Amino acid sequence: MLHSMTMETPAAQPLTISDLAHRTGVNAATLRAWETRHGFPAPSRRASGHRRYDERDVALVKEVVRRRDAGVRLEVAIAEAASSRPGAAASTTSVFAELRRTHPHLATHRLRKTTLLALSWAMEDECCARAQSPRLYGAFQEARFFEQSRARWQELARTARSATVFADFGSTSVDGRLVRAHLPEDAPMRREWSLVCDADDHTAVMAAWELPGQDGVADGDRLFECVWSLEPRAVRDAARVCDQLATVLDASSGTASESDPPAPPASDDLRAATTMLERVLVYVDRQLTAR
Repeated sequence: MLHSMTMETPAAQPLTISDLAHRTGVNAATLRAWETRHGFPAPSRRASGHRRYDERDVALVKEVVRRRDAGVRLEVAIAEAASSRPGAAASTTSVFAELRRTHPHLATHRLRKTTLLALSWAMEDECCARAQSPRLYGAFQEARFFEQSRARWQELARTARSATVFADFGSTSVDGRLVRAHLPEDAPMRREWSLVCDADDHTAVMAAWELPGQDGVADGDRLFECVWSLEPRAVRDAARVCDQLATVLDASSGTASESDPPAPPASDDLRAATTMLERVLVYVDRQLTAR
Protein backbone atom coordinates (compact mmCIF):
# COMPACT_ATOMS: atom_id res chain seq x y z
CA MET A 1 0.00 0.00 0.00
CA LEU A 2 1.38 3.35 -1.00
CA HIS A 3 1.20 6.20 1.43
CA SER A 4 0.96 9.75 0.08
CA MET A 5 3.40 12.21 1.52
CA THR A 6 3.05 15.96 1.67
CA MET A 7 6.21 17.76 0.72
CA GLU A 8 6.58 21.37 1.86
CA THR A 9 8.12 23.72 -0.66
CA PRO A 10 11.09 25.41 0.94
CA ALA A 11 10.66 29.13 1.37
CA ALA A 12 12.66 31.26 -1.01
CA GLN A 13 15.83 32.55 0.56
CA PRO A 14 16.16 36.33 0.88
CA LEU A 15 18.52 37.89 -1.63
CA THR A 16 21.51 40.08 -0.83
CA ILE A 17 22.21 43.21 -2.85
CA SER A 18 24.90 41.25 -4.70
CA ASP A 19 22.32 38.59 -5.56
CA LEU A 20 19.94 41.26 -6.84
CA ALA A 21 22.69 42.85 -8.90
CA HIS A 22 23.59 39.46 -10.44
CA ARG A 23 19.95 38.61 -11.23
CA THR A 24 19.09 41.98 -12.80
CA GLY A 25 22.34 43.17 -14.36
CA VAL A 26 22.22 46.42 -12.35
CA ASN A 27 25.34 46.83 -10.24
CA ALA A 28 25.11 47.21 -6.48
CA ALA A 29 26.33 50.83 -6.47
CA THR A 30 23.53 51.81 -8.86
CA LEU A 31 20.94 49.97 -6.77
CA ARG A 32 22.10 51.86 -3.67
CA ALA A 33 21.92 55.18 -5.57
CA TRP A 34 18.35 54.39 -6.71
CA GLU A 35 17.36 53.62 -3.13
CA THR A 36 18.87 56.89 -1.86
CA ARG A 37 17.33 59.10 -4.55
CA HIS A 38 14.04 57.35 -5.27
CA GLY A 39 13.32 55.00 -2.36
CA PHE A 40 13.55 52.06 -4.78
CA PRO A 41 14.11 49.19 -4.49
CA ALA A 42 12.89 49.09 -0.88
CA PRO A 43 14.74 46.29 0.97
CA SER A 44 14.00 44.77 4.32
CA ARG A 45 16.80 45.26 6.85
CA ARG A 46 18.40 42.78 9.20
CA ALA A 47 19.55 43.75 12.67
CA SER A 48 23.02 44.19 11.21
CA GLY A 49 21.64 46.72 8.72
CA HIS A 50 22.27 44.49 5.70
CA ARG A 51 19.74 44.75 2.89
CA ARG A 52 17.58 41.79 1.87
CA TYR A 53 15.35 41.49 -1.21
CA ASP A 54 12.87 39.00 -2.66
CA GLU A 55 11.70 37.80 -6.07
CA ARG A 56 9.30 40.75 -6.43
CA ASP A 57 12.27 43.11 -6.24
CA VAL A 58 13.99 41.19 -9.02
CA ALA A 59 10.93 41.56 -11.27
CA LEU A 60 10.50 45.26 -10.45
CA VAL A 61 14.14 46.16 -11.13
CA LYS A 62 14.03 44.27 -14.43
CA GLU A 63 10.88 46.20 -15.35
CA VAL A 64 12.60 49.52 -14.59
CA VAL A 65 15.55 48.52 -16.78
CA ARG A 66 13.22 47.48 -19.60
CA ARG A 67 11.32 50.78 -19.52
CA ARG A 68 14.47 52.88 -19.16
CA ASP A 69 16.03 51.15 -22.18
CA ALA A 70 12.81 51.87 -24.10
CA GLY A 71 13.36 55.61 -23.58
CA VAL A 72 11.34 56.29 -20.42
CA ARG A 73 13.07 58.60 -17.93
CA LEU A 74 14.48 56.69 -14.96
CA GLU A 75 12.37 58.55 -12.38
CA VAL A 76 9.18 57.79 -14.28
CA ALA A 77 10.15 54.17 -14.94
CA ILE A 78 10.77 53.64 -11.23
CA ALA A 79 7.48 55.22 -10.18
CA GLU A 80 5.51 53.23 -12.73
CA ALA A 81 7.14 49.88 -11.94
CA ALA A 82 6.94 50.37 -8.18
CA SER A 83 3.25 51.25 -8.37
CA SER A 84 2.49 47.57 -8.96
CA ARG A 85 4.05 46.56 -5.65
CA PRO A 86 1.29 45.26 -3.31
CA GLY A 87 0.48 47.42 -0.28
CA ALA A 88 2.75 50.24 -1.33
CA ALA A 89 0.26 52.92 -2.36
CA ALA A 90 1.75 55.78 -0.32
CA SER A 91 5.32 54.90 -1.25
CA THR A 92 4.68 54.67 -5.00
CA THR A 93 1.92 57.20 -5.82
CA SER A 94 2.95 59.93 -8.25
CA VAL A 95 0.73 62.34 -10.18
CA PHE A 96 3.56 62.95 -12.63
CA ALA A 97 4.05 59.24 -13.34
CA GLU A 98 0.31 58.66 -13.72
CA LEU A 99 -0.05 61.45 -16.26
CA ARG A 100 2.93 60.17 -18.25
CA ARG A 101 1.49 56.66 -18.19
CA THR A 102 -2.14 57.41 -19.06
CA HIS A 103 -1.66 60.52 -21.24
CA PRO A 104 1.61 59.99 -23.14
CA HIS A 105 0.69 62.70 -25.67
CA LEU A 106 1.27 65.40 -23.04
CA ALA A 107 4.61 67.11 -23.61
CA THR A 108 7.22 67.35 -20.84
CA HIS A 109 9.57 70.28 -20.33
CA ARG A 110 12.46 71.05 -18.00
CA LEU A 111 11.72 74.31 -16.23
CA ARG A 112 13.17 76.28 -13.35
CA LYS A 113 11.29 76.68 -10.09
CA THR A 114 10.68 80.40 -10.67
CA THR A 115 8.88 79.62 -13.95
CA LEU A 116 6.83 76.87 -12.37
CA LEU A 117 5.89 79.21 -9.53
CA ALA A 118 4.39 81.64 -12.05
CA LEU A 119 2.47 78.79 -13.71
CA SER A 120 1.20 77.55 -10.36
CA TRP A 121 0.02 81.02 -9.29
CA ALA A 122 -1.75 81.54 -12.62
CA MET A 123 -3.57 78.21 -12.27
CA GLU A 124 -4.54 78.98 -8.67
CA ASP A 125 -5.84 82.43 -9.65
CA GLU A 126 -7.93 81.00 -12.49
CA CYS A 127 -9.29 78.29 -10.19
CA CYS A 128 -10.28 80.86 -7.59
CA ALA A 129 -11.91 83.12 -10.19
CA ARG A 130 -13.69 80.55 -12.37
CA ALA A 131 -14.11 77.13 -10.75
CA GLN A 132 -17.37 76.39 -8.93
CA SER A 133 -16.87 74.04 -5.95
CA PRO A 134 -13.63 72.53 -7.24
CA ARG A 135 -11.79 69.59 -5.80
CA LEU A 136 -8.24 70.87 -5.13
CA TYR A 137 -4.98 69.05 -4.46
CA GLY A 138 -1.48 70.42 -4.05
CA ALA A 139 1.88 68.73 -3.44
CA PHE A 140 4.57 70.95 -1.92
CA GLN A 141 7.41 68.54 -1.10
CA GLU A 142 8.28 70.30 2.16
CA ALA A 143 6.04 72.00 4.73
CA ARG A 144 8.14 75.19 4.53
CA PHE A 145 7.19 75.60 0.87
CA PHE A 146 3.52 75.21 1.71
CA GLU A 147 3.78 77.88 4.42
CA GLN A 148 4.76 80.40 1.72
CA SER A 149 1.42 79.69 -0.01
CA ARG A 150 -0.70 79.00 3.04
CA ALA A 151 -2.79 82.19 2.80
CA ARG A 152 -3.53 81.55 -0.88
CA TRP A 153 -4.61 77.97 -0.19
CA GLN A 154 -6.82 78.95 2.73
CA GLU A 155 -8.65 81.30 0.37
CA LEU A 156 -8.89 78.60 -2.30
CA ALA A 157 -10.24 76.13 0.26
CA ARG A 158 -12.93 78.56 1.42
CA THR A 159 -15.13 77.93 -1.63
CA ALA A 160 -13.81 74.50 -2.64
CA ARG A 161 -15.68 71.22 -2.49
CA SER A 162 -12.53 69.83 -0.89
CA ALA A 163 -8.91 70.95 -0.58
CA THR A 164 -5.98 68.70 0.33
CA VAL A 165 -2.26 69.49 0.38
CA PHE A 166 0.61 67.01 0.67
CA ALA A 167 4.03 67.62 2.23
CA ASP A 168 6.29 66.45 5.06
CA PHE A 169 4.01 67.96 7.70
CA GLY A 170 4.98 65.49 10.41
CA SER A 171 1.36 64.43 10.90
CA THR A 172 -1.96 64.65 9.08
CA SER A 173 -4.25 67.43 10.31
CA VAL A 174 -7.07 69.77 9.34
CA ASP A 175 -6.39 73.51 9.03
CA GLY A 176 -9.81 75.14 8.80
CA ARG A 177 -11.28 73.77 5.56
CA LEU A 178 -7.88 72.61 4.37
CA VAL A 179 -6.65 69.02 4.90
CA ARG A 180 -2.89 68.75 5.43
CA ALA A 181 -1.72 65.21 4.58
CA HIS A 182 1.68 64.09 5.81
CA LEU A 183 3.81 62.28 3.23
CA PRO A 184 6.06 59.49 4.54
CA GLU A 185 9.76 59.77 3.87
CA ASP A 186 9.75 57.18 1.07
CA ALA A 187 6.84 58.75 -0.87
CA PRO A 188 7.73 59.82 -4.45
CA MET A 189 5.42 62.81 -3.95
CA ARG A 190 8.09 64.20 -1.60
CA ARG A 191 10.06 64.99 -4.80
CA GLU A 192 6.99 66.25 -6.65
CA TRP A 193 5.31 69.61 -7.05
CA SER A 194 1.70 69.21 -8.18
CA LEU A 195 -1.49 71.22 -8.51
CA VAL A 196 -4.89 69.75 -9.44
CA CYS A 197 -8.11 71.73 -9.91
CA ASP A 198 -11.03 69.48 -10.85
CA ALA A 199 -14.42 71.19 -11.30
CA ASP A 200 -17.32 70.83 -13.72
CA ASP A 201 -16.63 74.23 -15.26
CA HIS A 202 -12.83 74.47 -14.99
CA THR A 203 -10.01 71.91 -15.00
CA ALA A 204 -6.24 72.25 -14.75
CA VAL A 205 -3.32 70.09 -13.63
CA MET A 206 0.41 70.60 -13.28
CA ALA A 207 2.85 67.96 -12.07
CA ALA A 208 6.60 68.49 -11.82
CA TRP A 209 9.26 66.01 -10.75
CA GLU A 210 12.43 67.53 -9.27
CA LEU A 211 15.54 66.25 -11.00
CA PRO A 212 18.04 64.64 -8.61
CA GLY A 213 21.57 65.88 -7.90
CA GLN A 214 20.79 69.57 -7.25
CA ASP A 215 22.00 69.92 -3.66
CA GLY A 216 24.12 73.00 -4.42
CA VAL A 217 21.65 74.74 -6.72
CA ALA A 218 19.91 77.95 -5.61
CA ASP A 219 16.26 77.38 -4.73
CA GLY A 220 14.83 79.41 -7.61
CA ASP A 221 17.10 77.69 -10.14
CA ARG A 222 16.13 74.13 -9.21
CA LEU A 223 15.13 72.19 -12.32
CA PHE A 224 11.90 70.21 -12.62
CA GLU A 225 10.60 68.00 -15.39
CA CYS A 226 7.07 69.26 -15.80
CA VAL A 227 3.84 68.25 -17.49
CA TRP A 228 0.56 70.17 -17.43
CA SER A 229 -2.85 70.08 -19.05
CA LEU A 230 -6.28 71.69 -19.18
CA GLU A 231 -7.85 68.47 -20.52
CA PRO A 232 -10.70 67.23 -18.29
CA ARG A 233 -9.73 63.55 -18.55
CA ALA A 234 -6.11 64.17 -17.59
CA VAL A 235 -7.22 66.34 -14.66
CA ARG A 236 -9.74 63.72 -13.51
CA ASP A 237 -7.04 61.01 -13.57
CA ALA A 238 -4.73 63.22 -11.50
CA ALA A 239 -7.52 63.94 -9.00
CA ARG A 240 -8.20 60.20 -8.68
CA VAL A 241 -4.55 59.52 -7.84
CA CYS A 242 -4.51 62.27 -5.22
CA ASP A 243 -7.76 61.07 -3.67
CA GLN A 244 -6.43 57.51 -3.43
CA LEU A 245 -3.27 58.78 -1.74
CA ALA A 246 -5.30 60.89 0.68
CA THR A 247 -7.32 57.79 1.60
CA VAL A 248 -4.16 55.80 2.30
CA LEU A 249 -2.87 58.63 4.49
CA ASP A 250 -6.21 58.88 6.39
CA ALA A 251 -6.77 62.34 4.93
CA SER A 252 -9.64 61.59 2.57
CA SER A 253 -12.31 64.25 2.19
CA GLY A 254 -14.87 61.67 1.09
CA THR A 255 -15.22 63.17 -2.40
CA ALA A 256 -13.65 60.40 -4.45
CA SER A 257 -13.47 61.28 -8.14
CA GLU A 258 -14.67 57.78 -9.12
CA SER A 259 -18.17 58.88 -8.08
CA ASP A 260 -18.23 61.66 -10.68
CA PRO A 261 -19.46 61.18 -14.26
CA PRO A 262 -16.76 60.49 -16.89
CA ALA A 263 -14.83 63.59 -17.89
CA PRO A 264 -15.49 64.82 -21.43
CA PRO A 265 -12.72 64.64 -24.07
CA ALA A 266 -10.64 67.72 -24.75
CA SER A 267 -11.72 69.97 -27.59
CA ASP A 268 -9.32 71.05 -30.34
CA ASP A 269 -9.43 74.60 -28.97
CA LEU A 270 -8.42 73.38 -25.52
CA ARG A 271 -5.50 71.39 -26.92
CA ALA A 272 -4.42 74.46 -28.92
CA ALA A 273 -4.55 76.64 -25.80
CA THR A 274 -2.42 74.12 -23.89
CA THR A 275 0.17 74.06 -26.69
CA MET A 276 0.33 77.86 -26.76
CA LEU A 277 0.82 77.97 -22.98
CA GLU A 278 3.64 75.45 -23.29
CA ARG A 279 5.46 77.58 -25.86
CA VAL A 280 5.11 80.76 -23.82
CA LEU A 281 6.45 79.17 -20.65
CA VAL A 282 9.39 77.54 -22.40
CA TYR A 283 10.39 80.86 -24.02
CA VAL A 284 10.05 82.73 -20.71
CA ASP A 285 12.12 80.11 -18.90
CA ARG A 286 14.88 80.29 -21.52
CA GLN A 287 15.03 84.08 -21.25
CA LEU A 288 15.32 83.91 -17.46
CA THR A 289 18.05 81.28 -17.72
CA ALA A 290 20.03 83.37 -20.21
CA ARG A 291 20.25 86.34 -17.85
